[in-house]
Amino acid sequence: MIMKMPSDHPKLPARKVGVLFANLGTPDGYDYWSMRRYLNEFLSDKRVIDYPAWKWQPILQAIILTKRPKSSGEAYKSIWNEEQGESPLMTITKAQVAKLRDCFEAKYGDGVMVDFCMRYGNPSTKSKVAEMVAAGCDRILFFPLYPHYAGATMGTANDQFFRALMSEKWQPASRTIEPYFDDPAYVDALAQSVERGYEAMEKRPDLLVVSYHGMPKRYLLEGDPYHCQCQKSTRLLKERLGWDEAEITTTFQSVFGPEEWLKPYTVEEVARLAKAGKKNIAVIAPAFSADCIETLEEIQEEIQEAFIEAGGESFSYIPCLNDDDAHIQALVGIAEKNLGGWIE
Repeated sequence: MIMKMPSDHPKLPARKVGVLFANLGTPDGYDYWSMRRYLNEFLSDKRVIDYPAWKWQPILQAIILTKRPKSSGEAYKSIWNEEQGESPLMTITKAQVAKLRDCFEAKYGDGVMVDFCMRYGNPSTKSKVAEMVAAGCDRILFFPLYPHYAGATMGTANDQFFRALMSEKWQPASRTIEPYFDDPAYVDALAQSVERGYEAMEKRPDLLVVSYHGMPKRYLLEGDPYHCQCQKSTRLLKERLGWDEAEITTTFQSVFGPEEWLKPYTVEEVARLAKAGKKNIAVIAPAFSADCIETLEEIQEEIQEAFIEAGGESFSYIPCLNDDDAHIQALVGIAEKNLGGWIE
């Protein structure tokens, strides 16, 4: 039975399903104040730095945020997309979502709305949830672009999504995705990128260093599954490539603060490898769905420099999956699995 609305009833948009992809975030610019705003939001997140506010905030506001915006701004400036006026992460995320939107439109017409948001910075999660609700999305799949679960990545992205829902008068039904590091299509896309990378190199590397973003070791001991998922991710990649243990190793980068983090540290390990005779290595960073400051500046500048200074000769970086077609198809497949019952 079709219910007839009263003449004075507010007009309702046609029902849609929303798929909202999310990434970490990016400053609006590399100037001091843009960097300070971004770093303040990021480093004030209790999922990222879980020290008590009374202890952490004075250090953050009085010390870190007076110095770090300048050094971080210089790092961003070295990789900034000046033509588009944005960071590479923003450029790549836009390209990913444009392809994802085309895939869903080809299959489902205008019944599925695809967009993206950032956990920190713009476009905000709250603004994009509000846009989807206003457009008629009464069901939203929230899809953080992190293959592995960590409280400081997927966990905090989900937190922000749930906070955004709290602002809606009529909340849409909502779902979040599971970690997808072990999804066969994703693993295959990752392996294909390694195979392409190796084929383009003049000499086969002695070792593939699989570098993941780090976290304090304490988080692992408190129950965060990230470390275990990273180890399994490397194993699945190795098995898909048909390699043995001697051809691949796992490390962790981006150490911050005084605590012990997950080891081995990438910057130290590549130097050790060079001194041990591994003069030709390749590095890949599968915890990132898109190239960003940690891959374009940290890996290709700081970590590469540590390897060369220690006696290394050839350092090759295999890019993130970015908007590679195999990656896009894997993401579409994962989304469709999680949209069961909402789309046909």
